Amino acid sequence: MLAAPKVTPFNPPRRVLMGPGPSDVYPEVLAAQARPTIGHLDPLFVGMMDELKALIQYAFQTENAMTLAVSAPGSAGMETCFVNLVEPGEKVIVCRNGVFGERMRQNVERVGAIAVVVDNEWGTPVSLSDVEAVLKAHPDAKFLAFVHAETSTGALSDAKGLCQLAKAHDCLSIVDAVTSLGGVELKVDEWGIDAIYSGSQKCLSCVPGLSPVSFSPAAVEKLKARKTPVQSWFLDQSLVMGYWSGDQGAGGKRSYHHTAPVNALYALHESLRLLAEEGLENAWARHQSMHGLLRDGLENLGLKFVVEESSRLPQLNAVYIPEGVDDGAVRKQLLENYNLEIGAGLGALAGKAWRIGLMGFGARRENVALCLRALEEVLR
Repeated sequence: MLAAPKVTPFNPPRRVLMGPGPSDVYPEVLAAQARPTIGHLDPLFVGMMDELKALIQYAFQTENAMTLAVSAPGSAGMETCFVNLVEPGEKVIVCRNGVFGERMRQNVERVGAIAVVVDNEWGTPVSLSDVEAVLKAHPDAKFLAFVHAETSTGALSDAKGLCQLAKAHDCLSIVDAVTSLGGVELKVDEWGIDAIYSGSQKCLSCVPGLSPVSFSPAAVEKLKARKTPVQSWFLDQSLVMGYWSGDQGAGGKRSYHHTAPVNALYALHESLRLLAEEGLENAWARHQSMHGLLRDGLENLGLKFVVEESSRLPQLNAVYIPEGVDDGAVRKQLLENYNLEIGAGLGALAGKAWRIGLMGFGARRENVALCLRALEEVLR
C-alpha cells in the first residue's frame, strides 16, 4: 500500500498576470466561486443558468437559442464547433495566420474533412482578397473558419468582412473569439457569424475552464441534418442543449447530461454580470485606452510591435525582444522581483517576441504602470 504523501496546503502568491492568459480574475469572481455548491439540477441553479445564457448572448450580441458555456476550456469550444458541424469528406477553408489557425486545420482533418488552407504572414490579419480567391476556386466548400483575434501574434482580422464572404459563397462561418470576446467589438448576429467559441480566462477575467459558444439557426439546421453521428458524445450539442434549455415538451424539465462545474459557472455568471454592468462599448473603449498608454510606454523603451497599429489587438500586445536580450532571464526577473507575468513568444515567434496582455480586470492603469517600470528597470 502506498504511503500517504505529506503535502502542505497550496498557497500561491498574488501575481499580476499580463501574459496571453489567464488574466487577472476579478475579486468578485473569485468570491462568487467560493459560494456554497448546490446540485446542478437544483431549481435555483437552473434559474442561474438561464441568466447566464442571457449574459452570454449579450456578450456575443446574439439572439441565438443555442448559446451556452461548454464545461471545458476554449480549445474544447473549438472542437465543439468542428465536431458538431463538419462531416467527413466536407471541405473547409481554414485561414491560418498563427498558431490557432493551425489548430483549426488539425480539427478539420481529425473529423475526416478536407482543409484548404489560406496562409497569411504571422503578425498580419487574414487577407480578404486571398480568402475570396480561394472561395472562388473551391465552390464546393461548406465552411470558412478563421481566428478573429490571433493570440499567438496579437493580430485582429476583419470578422465582419470574412463572414460576408462566407455568406456570398454559401459557406457557414466558424469563428475563434477566445481572445476577442469582451475586449474588442464583436457582433455575432449583425456580422452573420454562424458558429463561435471563446474562453472564460481572457477578457472576461474569469477562472479558466469554460468556453462560451453560440450556433446560428443555420448552424443548428446543419447539425440536425447530419448524415453521421457527432463523433464526440460529450460535445454533441444536440444532447447538451437538453440540459441547458430543457425539453419544452416535458414542461421545460432539464435532462441530465453531465455534472456541470457548478462553482465555475457561478464565476462566469459574475464575470459576465460585471461586463454587462460596465457595458460592452465601455469595456471595448477601456481596452483601447489602456493599450494606448502601454503602446506609448513600450515605444519609449525602444520596443517595436509585431503587428501594425491598424490591425493590432489592444488586449494582446506582441513586441519584439531587443537584440542581445535574454528572453527567459527577463521574464524570470519580472516574475521573481515584481510578481509580474508576461508571455513568451509562441510558434514562429518563440524566442523572438513577448506577449503582453491587457485583458479584462487586467486592463488597468496600475498594471500598465507596473509593467512599464519593471521592464525599464530589468532591461536597464
